[in-house]
Amino acid sequence: MKKAYLEITMKVAAPDRPKAGAVYAKYRPPFLATVPGAESKELLLREEDVQVLHSFDSRAAAESYLASPLFATDVVAELKPYLMAKPEIRIYERQ
Repeated sequence: MKKAYLEITMKVAAPDRPKAGAVYAKYRPPFLATVPGAESKELLLREEDVQVLHSFDSRAAAESYLASPLFATDVVAELKPYLMAKPEIRIYERQ
């Protein structure tokens, strides 16, 4: 199996970045404990945006996470008030 990376980049106003970071902190433990194939989750608070990098044991696991209630219902709902634009979502595979 090829390891996969899920990159989610979000435009969030500077004053709201700590709130977006709190959403990350809240959902990191259940992500690592319950999402099949999840290996890591890292937060990058950058000047231009907020980026969350996830690693999985396969592309299928990354795609499944995007369709999961944890992501599609919980995480998205809590981040929505802070988003200035639709997030960019990309999946990469390590060759």
